[in-house]
Amino acid sequence: MSFAKRAAIAIATPVAVYATIPNAARAAVFRLQEATVSDINKAFDAGALSSESLIQLYLNRIETYDDELNSIIRVNPNALETARALDLERQIKGPRSPLHGIPVILKDNYDTFDLPTTAGSVVLKGSIPPDDAFTVKQFRDAGAIILAKANMSEFASGVPGGSLQGLTRNPYELDRSPSGSSGGTGASIAANFGVIGTGSDTGGSIRGPAAANGLVGVKPTLGLTSRDGIIPLALSFDVGGPLARTVEDAAIALGTMAGIDPSDPATLDSASKTFDDYTPFLDKDALNGARIGVARDFFGRNPEVDQIITDAIATLEQSGAEIVDALFFPEEVIEDKGTIYTRIRWPEFKAQIPDYLATIGDEYPKTLAEIIEVAEQDDFFETYSTRLDLFRVEQDSVPLTDPDYIDALTNGRALVRNSALNLLERNNLDALIYPTSGCPASPLPGLEDPTYICEPGPSPTNIANISGFPDVQVPAGFTSDELPVSLSFFGKAYSEPTLLGLAYAFEQATQVRMPPLLFPALAGEVIEYEPVPEPGAAAALIGLGTVLVGFKFTKRRQWLNRRSG
Repeated sequence: MSFAKRAAIAIATPVAVYATIPNAARAAVFRLQEATVSDINKAFDAGALSSESLIQLYLNRIETYDDELNSIIRVNPNALETARALDLERQIKGPRSPLHGIPVILKDNYDTFDLPTTAGSVVLKGSIPPDDAFTVKQFRDAGAIILAKANMSEFASGVPGGSLQGLTRNPYELDRSPSGSSGGTGASIAANFGVIGTGSDTGGSIRGPAAANGLVGVKPTLGLTSRDGIIPLALSFDVGGPLARTVEDAAIALGTMAGIDPSDPATLDSASKTFDDYTPFLDKDALNGARIGVARDFFGRNPEVDQIITDAIATLEQSGAEIVDALFFPEEVIEDKGTIYTRIRWPEFKAQIPDYLATIGDEYPKTLAEIIEVAEQDDFFETYSTRLDLFRVEQDSVPLTDPDYIDALTNGRALVRNSALNLLERNNLDALIYPTSGCPASPLPGLEDPTYICEPGPSPTNIANISGFPDVQVPAGFTSDELPVSLSFFGKAYSEPTLLGLAYAFEQATQVRMPPLLFPALAGEVIEYEPVPEPGAAAALIGLGTVLVGFKFTKRRQWLNRRSG
């Protein structure tokens, strides 16, 4: 046999061996339940799944299950048509990004040019904005599909989950709350109605739903993501961010959402501090050598939550982190932060909501006073009076020229921001940790549950809003009645790469996220297929053949040299 033939056989043999492996041994299985962006793209690449079929599977779940969960205000009627167009584009041009053909569920305070944006309120029912919010456009440009708008607490405050569509329920226990105001997003993503969701956070509205629904949430640094086209609650605090089932998916979504937007001046400060891809910062060994502080102000409200976070701290140590325990915020911060928050939040809503209302149709209210006038005439508010009462409090708040407002905005924010920064820097911390919520998901409004334990105590949530600093939440475990508990990683401004890395390492070390048992897989959601070899696998096989050829060639030359010698 000629040397050329032997070389061809040597190179082909590893590939041939791979081909002889039985299909059952090489088969991959796609499961829609808990599917990640990576899982979906592998199925796309293998031709086992199209975006159209993916969207249909999620629509099936919404149709089957959302009557009892009540997490979706409106499904996008054009979702399947958009998916077909994106499937064709994938075939012709390839994918735009990892989110090409991936469904996203938006909180219903994110503007969409093709769907109503109501902020969960009857006073904005049917309102269609003139264009997309900046972050929504970013998702669409990346090839993502806007699948639905999620239920939310009215105007992002008030009754948790209370909106023009009523209360959203918690997917882990239907008599519990999904938390607010992004509870509809949290419940829908936890129940596997979509892959990625968006929330807005003014006083914990990403973090609460992340904790209550067992999700990864990112409350970003103020200015990392644009608020343009997100109905405001208080622009000194408002941020938009993702909710997802894994840290990797949250990182992908955050990279898509982040960016400088001239329409939101706060984003100008983020120049050179943001990334369009946060996944390179995800390192399973990120905890090794990290200094993690424990904020003890926020323990002591529920014994099971405390135990789960204590176990999480032990995991951090076992993963190589250096734990700096028993840290506390200054007493004046814990005592005054609530007053600082409301002195800014209430006046800003009254002053800032007219700017948004001016962008929508003339048939809608143009001031907070007009919102109240419409609300007082609607039967909805006889059931959910909390938000109407809050409207009145906001209407009676001081103007933005008032000394109390100015003092809170300047001195109050500086107090909280400097205290947080001092705690992080004085102890040389990579992050500060605490239970995202000191208690598990609460009973729905009007319901009593004698098993529910939640002692009074301070909450960490508005520290991140007043300071403008980021907080990444990750599932930490479940209580004895199977309610999720979450751990927060808090850090300095624009420390998202570090926080995501730490959260990812913790997630990989624990893997505690579980889907809610009340919403199992439906028929057709499990697909077995033959995977495309991982990038580099074919090259590795050919490389093995080349090494064999090289070895044989060297041996042959040595043999010929000995003969000729």
